[in-house]
Amino acid sequence: MAENRASTNEETYGEGVPCWVDAQLPDVEAGKRFYGELFGWTFQEAYGSAVWALLDGDRVAALAPKTDGRMPTVWTVSFATPDAEALARRLTAAGGRLITDPYPVGDLGTAALATDPGGAVFGLWQPGTHRGFGRRRAPGTFVWAELYTRDTAAANAFYGDLFHDALFGSGAAPDFGRADVTEVFPAEMPPHFIAHFGVADLDDALGTVRRLGGRVQAPPFTASYGRVAVVTDNQGASFALLQR
Repeated sequence: MAENRASTNEETYGEGVPCWVDAQLPDVEAGKRFYGELFGWTFQEAYGSAVWALLDGDRVAALAPKTDGRMPTVWTVSFATPDAEALARRLTAAGGRLITDPYPVGDLGTAALATDPGGAVFGLWQPGTHRGFGRRRAPGTFVWAELYTRDTAAANAFYGDLFHDALFGSGAAPDFGRADVTEVFPAEMPPHFIAHFGVADLDDALGTVRRLGGRVQAPPFTASYGRVAVVTDNQGASFALLQR
């Protein structure tokens, strides 16, 4: 493993705050070329065969190879927690499900993968030496997570109970919204999270996505949190571009 250098701007994230995103890809080298050109990221060896994505030296994401070809090619949003085991128990008691029980990732932290009652997949992250994003809410970094679900009332109840302080507590500034699947996607689309990355010019960024072999899944639309387009990279992983 490369030197485990934490970003100087790395924050401490409260429970329920989106704190990290990682992509599981068939070809990490192809992912480095795509995202490096799209967002200006550079890359550094991380854990196992994964790489850190860096923006001006700050960790903003990770790219990892799929360990099984049957796994989806996806971006996964992870939420911070000080105690992954305790949060996992609360999550299952509330009707969610664990895909992977909490497990250590070296000295970096403890991870788990879960679904909400509607089936949308997300991660849990209990920090060790890696607390999460070294930079966010800026062009080329994570800015928002949107859950597309068939039952927004049920999703609001589930996440509102699980992550109450992050969503509704005093001074909360959540980067996490919930919307009906049919607002952007066909009704048959399963519930899922979409990680949003900031761009300075959405139309220019869409041109770059197309030039690099990606495609536009949902053309630009205006949401309460900015102007958005949903795209896929050249390996099929979906994400969104957000201009504010």
